[in-house]
Amino acid sequence: MKKILISSLLLILLISNGNSFEIKLSKIVDLENPWGSTFINNDELLVTEKYGSIKLINLKNKKVTSINHNINFLVDGQGGLLDILYKDEFVYVSYSEDRGSGKSSTSITKGKFNYQNINFKNIFRAEPPIKSGYHFGSRLAIKENTIFASSGERGGGMVAQDPTNHIGTIIRVHLDGSIPKDNPKFIDKPDWLPEIYQIGVRNPQGLTYSSFDEKIYASNHGARGGDWFGEIKKGENYGWKILGWGGTNYSGLPIGPKWKPGFTKAIKYWVPSIATSAITIYKGQEFKSWEGHALITSLKDQSLRKLIFKDLSNVKEDLIFKNKIGRIRDIQVHPKTGKIYFLSEDSLWLMEKGQL
Repeated sequence: MKKILISSLLLILLISNGNSFEIKLSKIVDLENPWGSTFINNDELLVTEKYGSIKLINLKNKKVTSINHNINFLVDGQGGLLDILYKDEFVYVSYSEDRGSGKSSTSITKGKFNYQNINFKNIFRAEPPIKSGYHFGSRLAIKENTIFASSGERGGGMVAQDPTNHIGTIIRVHLDGSIPKDNPKFIDKPDWLPEIYQIGVRNPQGLTYSSFDEKIYASNHGARGGDWFGEIKKGENYGWKILGWGGTNYSGLPIGPKWKPGFTKAIKYWVPSIATSAITIYKGQEFKSWEGHALITSLKDQSLRKLIFKDLSNVKEDLIFKNKIGRIRDIQVHPKTGKIYFLSEDSLWLMEKGQL
């Protein structure tokens, strides 16, 4: 692999499956601690910044404007404004809600899109509120008329095994906040809170819907090792903190087995950790041969990885790039061209094919 760095342009020669092509990475605009992004049309992208801003980026002229809002957020540790999704003229934002006395919750709010000001109203808040700046999760994914969201365990460990609270779970509600009547509580989990779809997660900062198999997939931060990518499964348990997913506590002490029967088994584990962040199942024209493959971004590892996971007995991983644009927080695929956009710690980047 060779690279040429010219200002904010990076060229990478990628060799994959015997084929070689050039990838071009270009910085589009500078931002301040961006977290989530979503296309509202082919030319405009909405971005949240952790410290409270919602930005609209015009990809044609690179103009960045701020949109006013009324979200009651609390910046505390990893908390602030987090993920954002646009669908059918409405905007959904996950965030750490200020619940008073230094306590916060992973919450979801919804508002009708407007170029000047968006008036939001909550459709979900995790209970109970907790005084902790750790592990909000907070990634969003929409499937049909329901929204899935990851609610991290806020550093509480075994609390992720208690389905009488929302901490350390995947939740599922309708787009208006009402509760689907086929959620696990109404089927075979009477003790679960009605919004909960799956339990036993730690800090899932990746969540996406795949149009190829109509499934929801997640990525999750382990502790000292034990990051994973896997399918979200109704009524099941990923096992935190009974399982350690191959990792250990930061002290070095063991947590538990990587996996055992009775718990959901991930598709791919990383030991040591790469700090998995946003994910997507690629669909588009720019990198046509990647269709149906999972793209995994990371923070600590500063990498983009591709997983071919159709055959779960033979999952293949390709490292696309590493240490090129810094820590990667989010990934979006352009709805028309299939070109790929990333949020780093301070910028929006574009990835497209170059010319050899």
